[in-house]
Amino acid sequence: QVQLVESGGGMVQPGGSLRLSCAASVSSFSTKAVGWYRQAPGKQRDLVATITRDGSTTYADSVKGRFTISRDNAKNTVYLQMNSLKPEDTAVYYCNAGVSRLGLVAGALLGSWGQGTQVTVSS
Repeated sequence: QVQLVESGGGMVQPGGSLRLSCAASVSSFSTKAVGWYRQAPGKQRDLVATITRDGSTTYADSVKGRFTISRDNAKNTVYLQMNSLKPEDTAVYYCNAGVSRLGLVAGALLGSWGQGTQVTVSS
């Protein structure tokens, strides 16, 4: 099982930016698809961005054009750059890995859920 640690959250004003990091414990992380998820209070956890091992990306409509997912395989780390943040982006953000993007969407995940990192957008 892949161990993942999220970091980089915080509190920002609307329109601000944050960069989240997802660090993995295994070198084979570079061969996996990775997804960023978020869960707001009282709501289900949603997949917001994915990146495959070859760098292909997808985004939920709600974050398209504002969020960018990227990876540094040498550091076993995946990032989520979040710009133009809105109050509705407030949530705990998690990352997880799958064999493929389809695996991420289907919930066939390789890691356990960590504590996530809190993002709060408020004036």
